[in-house]
Amino acid sequence: AAGEVCIEQISAHIERHLGPVSSVFHEIVSDAVHIDVHVVPATEEFPHLRLVTSGMSDLPMTLSDDVDAPRYMELMVTLPADWPLQQADLEDERHYWPIRLLKMMARLPHKFDTWLGFGHTIPNFDPPAPYAPGVGFDGVIVLPPVNAPEDFGHLVIDAEKTIVFMSLVPLYPEEMALKLKKGSDALLDRFDAKGVSDIIEPGRVNVARKRFGLF
Repeated sequence: AAGEVCIEQISAHIERHLGPVSSVFHEIVSDAVHIDVHVVPATEEFPHLRLVTSGMSDLPMTLSDDVDAPRYMELMVTLPADWPLQQADLEDERHYWPIRLLKMMARLPHKFDTWLGFGHTIPNFDPPAPYAPGVGFDGVIVLPPVNAPEDFGHLVIDAEKTIVFMSLVPLYPEEMALKLKKGSDALLDRFDAKGVSDIIEPGRVNVARKRFGLF
């Protein structure tokens, strides 16, 4: 029941800060945690589509004693306003992959007794594979939702539980390599220089690819 109470609070939080939820992708079969995905269509103020999880925060993430980081998290992706989301569209991996990514990442800390936090990168399998045919991204970085109102970032449930909302930003292989070699700041500096944010744009500029060599 606690999970359902939280889902209602999460849904209200999404609507308060991002806009009306037009639909929810409810999971039929769940593993570790039940992950629903809330759809917030584009608005005049923010002309992009947002997908936000609820359910990841039903369980705390597993942090070691020396880590001071949020234990409860939900995730979001930001997509072009016209991203195809009808049931028939989602049978095509090229449309479904952001939802699959949200669900996979929301389960990851609970299945592997670990945690996600700012700047964490996760490859899509080992060795990394593109998320879908024709998609250049094969990994993801966890970042704050920079295009959302600041108050969206945290939801206080009670004295023991505050949920943090983070964005998933897919990466090209060269960007993942840059981050692993030089750190998150080097990658984020390149993002800033090229105008890349947490809005997912298939075919966007690869900030780590130079004409000659890798970096």
